[in-house]
Amino acid sequence: MSKLPKILLSVIALTATALSAGAQEHFQRNLEQVSFVPKGQWIAGVSVGYSQSDQDNYQFFVFEKIKGDTYNFKVTPMALYSFKDNLAAGIKVGYERSKLQLDDGSLILDSETTFNADNLFSIRNNFFATGAFRNYISLGDSHRFGFFNEFQLTLGGGQSKYSNYTGGQGDNRHIEGTYEKNFNLNIGLTPGFVMFLNNYSAIEVNIGVLGFGYNYTRAVTNQVQVAHRKSKHANFKINLFSVQFGMAFYL
Repeated sequence: MSKLPKILLSVIALTATALSAGAQEHFQRNLEQVSFVPKGQWIAGVSVGYSQSDQDNYQFFVFEKIKGDTYNFKVTPMALYSFKDNLAAGIKVGYERSKLQLDDGSLILDSETTFNADNLFSIRNNFFATGAFRNYISLGDSHRFGFFNEFQLTLGGGQSKYSNYTGGQGDNRHIEGTYEKNFNLNIGLTPGFVMFLNNYSAIEVNIGVLGFGYNYTRAVTNQVQVAHRKSKHANFKINLFSVQFGMAFYL
């Protein structure tokens, strides 16, 4: 082999080595993370949500003469353990109850298309358990403000009851009732924000972003008709209806 090819191979090898070293230096970010939640700390907390509304001759777009009331209650205690700095895992359990009672209401699409609904009643009770894994990130060098990213695996189930009047008018009407049992599985990613009020207590806010869910429902109507329903859903956007506020204690 002549000297020229040897020189070219040497130059190429030196250039590749220099580029590799420069790339390694370029992508070495040297990110430093403070110990926001130290190893060995227990995290216990609870989030509670409640909403109620009453309508009397309420009108909203195509819905008119709405009369009824509704409420929703949800409580979720949790217990996590920090097995490593800024990493924690644990469990959440929860209970949710909701009720809807519609005494009267009309759906008016146009002057010739009108649907009436009255004496509609439903009540639902659900229980669920969630395995959670959290990764905490401090806001700069602050020990008071930080973020967390939580992975959740949820199993739950419950029952629902529905009843309404069907048929003609007056005494010709009869009550139709449906009893449902449901099972659901959800996998989700939930980022959040935490603000420490002191060394031991903090306020947390989280919102669902990514998730996948599966639901199975078995319904029995009038103790005769049996129906089954299966559904799947995926969520890849911010869901403003899943915002939760809670209180946590870091022990």
